[in-house]
Amino acid sequence: MSVMPVILWTDALIFALLASVLVLVWLIRRQEHLRAPWRAVAQRPMAMGAALVLSVFVVTGLLDSLHYREKLPDSPADRPHYSVEVLSVFDKLVGDLRTRQEKTYSAPLAMQLYAKEFVQRDGVTVREYPRLKFGGAHLQTEAERIPDIARRSLTGLVQGLAVSLLLFGLLAAWQAHRSHMSSGQWLVAWRAGRLDWPARTVVLIVSVLLMLGGMLLNLAAAYHVFGTDKVGQDVLYISLKSIRTGLVIGTLTTLVTLPLAIGFGIAAGYFRGWVDDVIQYVYTVLNSIPGVLLIAAAVLIVQVYIESNPDLFDTAAARADIRLLALCLIMGVTSWTGLARLLRGESLKLRTLDYVEAARAFGVSHARIIGRHIFPNLFHLVLIAIVLDFSGLVLAEAVLSYVGVGVDPSMHSWGNMINGSRLELAREPVVWWQLGAAFAFMFTLVLAANLFADGVRDAFDPRQGGRR
Repeated sequence: MSVMPVILWTDALIFALLASVLVLVWLIRRQEHLRAPWRAVAQRPMAMGAALVLSVFVVTGLLDSLHYREKLPDSPADRPHYSVEVLSVFDKLVGDLRTRQEKTYSAPLAMQLYAKEFVQRDGVTVREYPRLKFGGAHLQTEAERIPDIARRSLTGLVQGLAVSLLLFGLLAAWQAHRSHMSSGQWLVAWRAGRLDWPARTVVLIVSVLLMLGGMLLNLAAAYHVFGTDKVGQDVLYISLKSIRTGLVIGTLTTLVTLPLAIGFGIAAGYFRGWVDDVIQYVYTVLNSIPGVLLIAAAVLIVQVYIESNPDLFDTAAARADIRLLALCLIMGVTSWTGLARLLRGESLKLRTLDYVEAARAFGVSHARIIGRHIFPNLFHLVLIAIVLDFSGLVLAEAVLSYVGVGVDPSMHSWGNMINGSRLELAREPVVWWQLGAAFAFMFTLVLAANLFADGVRDAFDPRQGGRR
């Protein structure tokens, strides 16, 4: 084999979570009472637009979770040796964007380094801005740069618009055939917004994403769109690679949080008495300990374990991955108390309702009462908490990496990008683009997650039932 598949711990958990989501979708499609609130979410333009943006991040993260190691070119066929560098399908798709490395900083869309250096020219030492090896290498003079950027941007926009128009035509034909109407009638209904789903918003968001993607592809083929960092690596590539880290922090931490919050919260509210007292004591003590200290202690313990057992982690990617997993675990252990308190309060109210009292009077077991009457009435709170906490966890990773107790420094993440830009902002001239790129990607992901969370909350919260 020319490649050897590599399955990291977080890769396995991500795809296990994906399989669980697909099974959940299949179950929801079979139950009308479960489909109804999601149908309400799909009818909200803002939620659907945010879902499309989130889907781009999710697909990028999944492609970056398919890891492998390449076979060394000089290794024997009967005993192949593989590179210690762990790559992903995403790395393969972006091609030269990963390997086009400059000497040091360069500004976005520049063709020269950001700082002057002494170079030899015609036997004379002069101080000037050296040309980049890859950025704008096809140009002869600086005067050609702006027209070339404009031409490539316009070409990408036209290509994205052409693809969006083609997809829109296919969508119109398919929807018209499905609705038993002509394409013209469907277009009139689409323009007037009389369809049962936000088609105008979907078409607009998809068109914008395709045009933006086309522009980035054309520019990235010849320039460093977001510049380069201190070691000359493309900042756009680093920003895209950081998507997986943000998604892992946001999703895997939730997998740890939910069982603790649901189990302890419902148990405290339903059983009351000494069970409630013990659980309240546990999360009160846990809240009294600064979360950063717990996270720092856990990260240090994991770091010592990795250094003491180097044979268990044969690549740098495996060492960084186990630290990321440990960070998810400790963040999940320290962040379940808020949801547990909310579920405890709702469980205290639900246990006093007539049908729950009647079930207890008829001798129904506690497990069955919780499974049939308590948890289904709390599910909307759990779902809302998941989508609302996701953005908070993404931001938490940035803060933790900034203070030095986040993910491994060798792992691409927005927090490490922000941490690395601290000294860059103090230099002259200021290197601002790494911080700007991290902010732009993080802002887009968090904003899309919050807008989607608003749509889910309005659809699932019974108190918001009449809101549109």
